Amino acid sequence: MRVRPITFVLRLVFRVAASLLLVAAVTFLCRRVFSVNATTAGFAYLLGILAIGSTWGLIESVAASVAAMLCFNFFFLPPVGMFTISDPQNWVALFAFLTTALVASHLSDREKKQAEEAKGRQQETEQLYALSRSILLTDPSQSVGSQAARHISEIFDCPGVALYDAKTADVFRGGAEDLLEIEGKLKQVAVQGNNFVEPPLFVAAILLGGQPIGSLALKGCSLSDGALQALLNLVAIALERVRMEEAANRAEAARQSEEFKSTLLDAIAHEFKTPLTSIKAASTSLLSDSPALSPQFRELAAIIDEETDRMNQLVTEAVRMSQIDAGKIRLERELLDIPQLLARVIENFESQAAGRSLRLNPGANLPRVSADPDLLLLALRQLIDNALKYSPPGSPIGVVADLEGDRVVIRIHDRGPGIPERERERIFDKFYRRSGVAGAGVPGSGLGLYIAREILRTHGGDLWIESEPGEGSEFCVGLPIPKEGRTK
Repeated sequence: MRVRPITFVLRLVFRVAASLLLVAAVTFLCRRVFSVNATTAGFAYLLGILAIGSTWGLIESVAASVAAMLCFNFFFLPPVGMFTISDPQNWVALFAFLTTALVASHLSDREKKQAEEAKGRQQETEQLYALSRSILLTDPSQSVGSQAARHISEIFDCPGVALYDAKTADVFRGGAEDLLEIEGKLKQVAVQGNNFVEPPLFVAAILLGGQPIGSLALKGCSLSDGALQALLNLVAIALERVRMEEAANRAEAARQSEEFKSTLLDAIAHEFKTPLTSIKAASTSLLSDSPALSPQFRELAAIIDEETDRMNQLVTEAVRMSQIDAGKIRLERELLDIPQLLARVIENFESQAAGRSLRLNPGANLPRVSADPDLLLLALRQLIDNALKYSPPGSPIGVVADLEGDRVVIRIHDRGPGIPERERERIFDKFYRRSGVAGAGVPGSGLGLYIAREILRTHGGDLWIESEPGEGSEFCVGLPIPKEGRTK
């Protein structure tokens, strides 16, 4: 805490007077009690000056040095009792004594200040350690800002503390002295990043990564520059810790929300699947076992059959999406033969090709990959279905698989309009559909490509696009090869 000027002056006057009394006491003892010679008296004066300098300071010891020089001249150098010197050699002795006394005063004062600074640094280090420990042990159920302000006030014996968090615009206070009308100054310092000093008030910006994130006001306490910077860094860590905990809480809440959504969709999907299975069985039975149906009824039965498949696919996509978002996908890996897997996928699309040819051209001697067959089939079906939707009638769909480095790459090429480069990442977003495509008679939910990419990334692979406008699109699936399947 800062010392008031009047108190400081009174204490200084008292110490100077005490120093002069000590010189007078040394003079009395050396002159009246022990009757020592001039050399002994000079050493006695120097010892007294050293004691004054080490106990009080430079001003007191300089005053004592001048008084001791005068007494030494008046009482011990001939002619005694006069402020004159008869022997020229005694002038040298007198000035040597004064110089020695002043140098001794300075050295003694410097040692005292160094000792005080070392003690102050030790105290500040202990206070900073105590503050860092308090920050680590803060109660998460209470406001961390309020706790930090209170700890600063208690540990640094600071009567007034105000802490401003720029993100929340909250001001936290600590100490017995309430800093009135400090909010404006705190916000100004936090925005500008420049410190404000108006003793006994000090307001400093709290920086994190070179950017101000708040400000701290201290009133009635004094800290070194190093300790103040360390204090600000600790407060910045405390504020950042709060933000990290809040982000973690939000992430946990979001995760729980996604898990709840996944569970709910699983239940709804189960309820949907039962009637959809019945509808599918009925429509298939009508189409296959009732040849006498009129063309009109057969067309209606075919529409029911196709829309049932579409509804079943939408339900499956919604469930998979919720499982992906909730992190619930569990892979049941098997070693899969890529040409056989692709043949199975293409076989399922022969009835939907609508005159388009599906050309499969796998490379020779492809190594097997480790993957979940059901999930990988789902991802590939999404890609081939997407190619069929956007390819003009009669155009072929090419499916090529080959070994590229340490992975198998499957390329599905269509003859559609192509995808501009600016949209090649966005089409993998949930529910995103290209402008001019959505609502243009192309069915879809905007989930297929998102689900396919997430499934492949869960396997350690990836999905990307190589496309030229007007020349079609090529969706590329990369699957890593197991280490035991790689050539040495």
